[in-house]
Amino acid sequence: MKISRFKNTIIELLNNAIYKSKKPVLTTVRSVKVFLWIAASVILLYEFGFDVNKEELEQVFLALDIILFFYFLSFLIRWLYSFRRLEFLQSHKLEFILVIIILVNSISYYAFDNRIVYFLQDFFEFNSYADAYQTLLAFYFIILISYEGVKASVILSQLKTKPARTFIISFIILIFFGTGVLMFPEMSVENETMPFMDALFTAVSASCVTGLIVVDTATYFSLKGQFVIMILMQFGGLGIITFASFLASLLKTGVGIKQQLMLQDFLESDSLFSAKGLLSKIFFITFLVEFIAFVLIFFSWGQDVHFNTVGQKVFFSAFHSISAFCNAGFSLFTNGLFEQGVATSYILHIIIAITLILGGIGFSSLQDLFSLSNLRDRFRNPWKEWKLSTKIAVYTSLVLLITGMIAFYFIERDNTLADMNFMEALITSFFQSATARTAGFNTVDFSALKIPALVLISFLMFVGASSGSVGGGIKTSTFYLLIKSVVATLNNRAKIEIDRKFIPKELLYKALSVFFFAATMNLMAIFALTITDGDITLERLIFEQVSAFGTVGLSTGITADLSLGGRIIIILSMFIGRVGTLTFALALSNRATSTTHKYPRAHLMVG
Repeated sequence: MKISRFKNTIIELLNNAIYKSKKPVLTTVRSVKVFLWIAASVILLYEFGFDVNKEELEQVFLALDIILFFYFLSFLIRWLYSFRRLEFLQSHKLEFILVIIILVNSISYYAFDNRIVYFLQDFFEFNSYADAYQTLLAFYFIILISYEGVKASVILSQLKTKPARTFIISFIILIFFGTGVLMFPEMSVENETMPFMDALFTAVSASCVTGLIVVDTATYFSLKGQFVIMILMQFGGLGIITFASFLASLLKTGVGIKQQLMLQDFLESDSLFSAKGLLSKIFFITFLVEFIAFVLIFFSWGQDVHFNTVGQKVFFSAFHSISAFCNAGFSLFTNGLFEQGVATSYILHIIIAITLILGGIGFSSLQDLFSLSNLRDRFRNPWKEWKLSTKIAVYTSLVLLITGMIAFYFIERDNTLADMNFMEALITSFFQSATARTAGFNTVDFSALKIPALVLISFLMFVGASSGSVGGGIKTSTFYLLIKSVVATLNNRAKIEIDRKFIPKELLYKALSVFFFAATMNLMAIFALTITDGDITLERLIFEQVSAFGTVGLSTGITADLSLGGRIIIILSMFIGRVGTLTFALALSNRATSTTHKYPRAHLMVG
């Protein structure tokens, strides 16, 4: 009792002593932190993007160590001046964990000869201690800078702009950041600056999870450049808004109404509550599927695929895992999965196909299908059905997948599938049907496909993935609603009913708008491509454009041969295809004026 009273007395004396200096001290700390993170960002970009000699590297390490020390010091000062110190730690859990990691690393460095770094060097087979330490420091600062950046992102909630515009702006920021980083000399194997248009095209393709390339990802980019592409794919697949909102949910401020509105639009959620509740589950599902895919891919590389080190095999597996789930289609092989040795790894093809199907089915559907609570509930109540949106996503995807597989098999059986037995040809057909739904991987030579196969793949690319997923296209729900509308019209029914539920006209109007915008944009882009690149055959231009709009990434090999005008058209198509045609139109539209009057009914002859 006396000890507790003594402790309270000491704390009260301390609080009284520092009370008057609280405001100026915390203001100074905030100013110093802003300067520290700007300095850390510049130093990291310099060290990451340019060729740094040994002496400069030592200075970089020293500067980063000093920044880490001041970060640790600033945390202690803010904790000291919080007065309610236990609540401060509870509301700053993530930051507290990062500070503990910094402390452990410092103790390891100064007391135990930094055995953690030596372990990383041996396990991942880094070339030197400096490379391992550089990677560890970069990892620390990426997390810390991201954390501080998310805290600053609450400004998004204060901007008087539409959620759709904010969503588009976030992608533009990601694209131009990626473009700038990819232009650093260290990003390429030749250590030379990448041309701006090539860097922009690659950044758009990675951020919009498309996979179209103007340079060979496997041979042009260094390991650093490939790592940047992988990060762009992950951020682009889930969206910066999702990342920022998830990390904001870990902060004291939490997720604001504005961010919840953006999440609702992005995730195609039923309500603000479901959008916010789905947020943490999205991250869990994403990283769980990507980790399982990473492990399976790591152990399923064919015997003819050779890696220089275990670290390279780990990176290749992680890269293709993220690329598959995010439906990005980027590969670290020159010929994609059609590379020698990889093209005959059929177990690998099945793993990647399942991964990209899960990525394209939609987060809401994955939650409905595989969450533990729903699985337990259905085990106890087998009659409980899936949500209507899940049924549409699963059944429509299944029909398109099987139809595409069978059609591709019969069209290409005597062409690209000629040298395969029945099971190999069936797996290959299944893979092409799955990858056409916005994934972009290829296990056959698409430049050798027959025109009917190109038409089939173009149709699958145009339909695309399901709503609320990482994929593009008009979405399976839009396609299904249009089919049901046509059937209802042919049967002279005024209402559209699905699974004993009435579909409101607003949803049908939205589906028609999406289809109209998508069809119009593709027709305009194809027309423009025939002007800028008239020397390329029409069917290849159509295939390239639909692939870009659907954020698929499949190509007949003409991407690098496109003119400057042609590349700009493809860039715009990838961007609009990723953010969504309707989202883009809503972002550019003005607020509608509400009216209470009603005009007389009109009658028009249609058809």
